[in-house]
Amino acid sequence: MRIAAPITLPDDLRLELERNARGRRTPVRLMLRPQIVLGAAQGLENGEIAEQLGLNRATVGKWRNRFAAQGIAGIERDAPRSGRRPKISAARIREVIRKTTQEVPVDATHWSTRTMAKAVALTQTTISRIWRRHGLKPHLIRTFKLSNDPAFAEKLEAIVGLYLNPPEHAIVLSVDEKSQIQALDRTQPGLPIKKGRCGTMTHDYKRNGTTTLFAALNTLDGTVIGECMPRHRHQEWIKFLRTIDRETQSDLQVHLIVDNYATHKHAKVMKWLDRHPRFHIHFTPTSASWLNLVERWFRQITTKRIRRGVFKSVFDLAEAIYDFIAANNESPKPFIWHKRSGDILQKVAQARKSLNKIASE
Repeated sequence: MRIAAPITLPDDLRLELERNARGRRTPVRLMLRPQIVLGAAQGLENGEIAEQLGLNRATVGKWRNRFAAQGIAGIERDAPRSGRRPKISAARIREVIRKTTQEVPVDATHWSTRTMAKAVALTQTTISRIWRRHGLKPHLIRTFKLSNDPAFAEKLEAIVGLYLNPPEHAIVLSVDEKSQIQALDRTQPGLPIKKGRCGTMTHDYKRNGTTTLFAALNTLDGTVIGECMPRHRHQEWIKFLRTIDRETQSDLQVHLIVDNYATHKHAKVMKWLDRHPRFHIHFTPTSASWLNLVERWFRQITTKRIRRGVFKSVFDLAEAIYDFIAANNESPKPFIWHKRSGDILQKVAQARKSLNKIASE
């Protein structure tokens, strides 16, 4: 008669197994193994554990014996399985990875599965499988831009501080202009969406003029003050500042987050700000438009209302923009800033370190 291996658990190992058995993100098979060991430590027979967990006795005995022989490492990983030996050696796989990450073809900027297969004498399917396994996607690229502003840290901390801890008796507005919005009319009417077919529109269009949208996003409640103007010079900027002055409570301080566009720093603009001391300007660092929350709202109006719109005149375009702003202000939803300045500075420092390393090679 077989006797099940006795299991004794110290307190720290018992706590670890109980934690693993309750893990929400732990696969079911890995949750059952600690439960088997915990049951065995309570003195239960394999049959009793199997009945409780809905398993067969052989499975319970397997993991009980593995734990008795190897400890917790024995139940955390599966034993190697037999199978057909791989046709592609590890050395050839490393060569594919090396060429993908360190070389480019002579006639292109990046590899495709076909060009790589030809270069290393493998099949296209094999290259695709290797790339998927190692998370390589040569056809994709992400753009980036690190700010070289010498006062980057100071400006970042000031703006993030306004987002996370806005001052009392004040309103924080993220302000910018979306220039040269085109009033485009399609040359032919499109077909509406229907079952089994998406909507259509012609790729060509007729230009009917442009407008510039000045927008001020209230970072606290998500409401927007917006105004369309034909140009975006300092004269229009001052006009929009007057609009903000009229549409905000006169007893509140107004903090404006704006970019470094020359219009925002014009001498006449500075004189206007001197005459209105409740206005405080906070400039974003150069090449850091991502720090201005109104850019997120601009993307929203572009994707929801402008990009697929049909406008026969600038007036129609402006009406559509004003309707979108009105709908936004009826049920506003603010964009919540989560990143702290310290986290951003750490990420920027890591990016600079990587760039300097590449430049020195």
